[in-house]
Amino acid sequence: MERALGHTSRVLGLLLCGIGVAMVVSTLVRGGGPLALGVVLGVLFVLAGVGRLYLAGVRLGRGGAR
Repeated sequence: MERALGHTSRVLGLLLCGIGVAMVVSTLVRGGGPLALGVVLGVLFVLAGVGRLYLAGVRLGRGGAR
């Protein structure tokens, strides 16, 4: 059960990062500036996703969780 929870947490973290990047790109393509709502929320989504991945045990350069 704990293993499934870890995988689900990683997938959700990746989805949050993807949604955040898409929001930032979409906002900038449509002419939004660096303080536009889409950019700010997108960056927050990316930070939430990275935080979730970090807490799930995914460390950059270490190849995954224990």
